[in-house]
Amino acid sequence: MDGDRVEIDGGVMEGGGQILRVSTALSCLLGLPLRVRRIRAGRSQPGLRPQHLSGLEMIRDLCDGQLDGGDIGSTEITFTPGKIKGGTHIADTKTAGSVCLLMQVAMPCVLFAASPSELRLKGGTNAEMAPQIDYTVLVFKPIIEKFNLTFDCDIKRRGYYPQGGGEVIVRMTPVKQLSPINLTERGTVTKIHGRAFVAGALPIKLAKDMASAAVRCIRKEIRDLYVNIQPVREPDNQAFGTGSGIIIVAETSTGCLFAGSSLGKRGKNSDRVGIEAAEMLLGNLRHGGAVDDYLQDQLIIFMALANGVSRVKSGPITLHTQTAIHFAEQLTKAKFTVTKSEDEDSTKDTYFIECQGMGMINSSL
Repeated sequence: MDGDRVEIDGGVMEGGGQILRVSTALSCLLGLPLRVRRIRAGRSQPGLRPQHLSGLEMIRDLCDGQLDGGDIGSTEITFTPGKIKGGTHIADTKTAGSVCLLMQVAMPCVLFAASPSELRLKGGTNAEMAPQIDYTVLVFKPIIEKFNLTFDCDIKRRGYYPQGGGEVIVRMTPVKQLSPINLTERGTVTKIHGRAFVAGALPIKLAKDMASAAVRCIRKEIRDLYVNIQPVREPDNQAFGTGSGIIIVAETSTGCLFAGSSLGKRGKNSDRVGIEAAEMLLGNLRHGGAVDDYLQDQLIIFMALANGVSRVKSGPITLHTQTAIHFAEQLTKAKFTVTKSEDEDSTKDTYFIECQGMGMINSSL
């Protein structure tokens, strides 16, 4: 602590942008001045990239805070938060930096604003190393709303690597308090659906190939369900640049959602793209958890803020999740426990993540 400034080591554990997202969001919410050192020390290009900087600047602006060290390549920042306010907040990565990651950092903050917010996020909507916007809408949104919040996500334009150019508008009403969640019953898979997309100069045949390769792959393991993957061509006025990819979602009888996704790129066979997404989905279904591996870490900050005990059954705990837990515990009074699940056949690698939330209250409401 430096005069009550919380010290965060950005190089431990996952060592990437996620540490920055979790710690600045919590700093903003709790009114804790922060210093983050060794930012993204675990990455090949350490320091702030454009998407991290635009996320930090948005958090600074939405709480009238003060940010020092906010430059591309910077490995140390200090942040002093002010009061969170609603209204329109804009973040533009000016690259294919992910709008979904911008949303991850801003969303917990604006939930505790005094009035409704509109986040205008610009960058990549379907980019590598980040959730695709379709995942955010189809999986993240319905599950995160179980915390007793609602938001609206309007995809104005899709943007791909390398130019970005996408735009998403997120509208959000503040809450008094978040309710805890219980996601422990997997249920049985009742529906599998998805979309394979092409945009720009790419022929629809690529989307059809991705879809049929994915369906063939899933059929080998799940024979009794109709798998509905729609090949689509994004309208030219709703996409910037050229891109392709696929997302497949499985729904269960208890309302759990699991996904697999993949992006096309030059020199990558479209069958391969479809198979990658199908295999990711099947892997997420095999472990017997109630959330997929990509939702795990995104739930942690909400569990920490909620009022009461949340329980989530998951597959093996990812490094991202361990990292989120570490910093959520360091910054809030929330307490997490992770235990291996013993209740079913021992071949399954499942865990329970339990959290006694801090019960954050929106004092403005």
